[in-house]
Amino acid sequence: MPLVAFSAHGQQTTSSAGSPDATRTIDGRYLPNPPPAFGGEINPNAYQSKPYWPARVVPPKGAPNVLLIMTDDAGFGLPNTFGGVVPTPNLDRIANMGLRYTQFHSTALCSPTRAALITGRNHHSVGFGVISEMATGFPGYDSVITSSETTIGRILKDNGYAASWFGKDHNTPAFEASQAGPFDDWTVTQSPRRHAVGETKARRDRVLSQS
Repeated sequence: MPLVAFSAHGQQTTSSAGSPDATRTIDGRYLPNPPPAFGGEINPNAYQSKPYWPARVVPPKGAPNVLLIMTDDAGFGLPNTFGGVVPTPNLDRIANMGLRYTQFHSTALCSPTRAALITGRNHHSVGFGVISEMATGFPGYDSVITSSETTIGRILKDNGYAASWFGKDHNTPAFEASQAGPFDDWTVTQSPRRHAVGETKARRDRVLSQS
């Protein structure tokens, strides 16, 4: 389960403020960032008014590319990248260009392990005490990752990255995993809002009634 994020052409500023092609970087310590103020003029008629386009968010100049890979049913004892017995030259090459973390704790289940990895939190605190198909309507087990517990994919996107997910997901509520959506809780495109219990149930009922 790799989550891949490739940096956009990051620059501090481009063009003039208010132009359609203007870009800006944000303070990544605060997400979501407050929207920029409107810098144009609104008068009784369009001829005397001045438009002002909001600048597109891009990563800072020199921002690194991010590649996050997770493999199922494979511990540190498998790839030789971390001392295992199976030759993995491509993983070795990637690891040699980046950082290696050796204190990752698996939950021994796929959905919960992914949830912990992509949020940096205990899997119960983000609704994944069990795999998504076994979710219940109780705290820690409802398979809903809220915006206050957001994923690395959402954080990267809010900072101007183009983020994609390839392979097995398994962190979308089972009642929302269809071609019809809704796509609010899909891991990479997660909407930047918090879900209330009633709102989640209403969306679930809407999906079920349309299926």
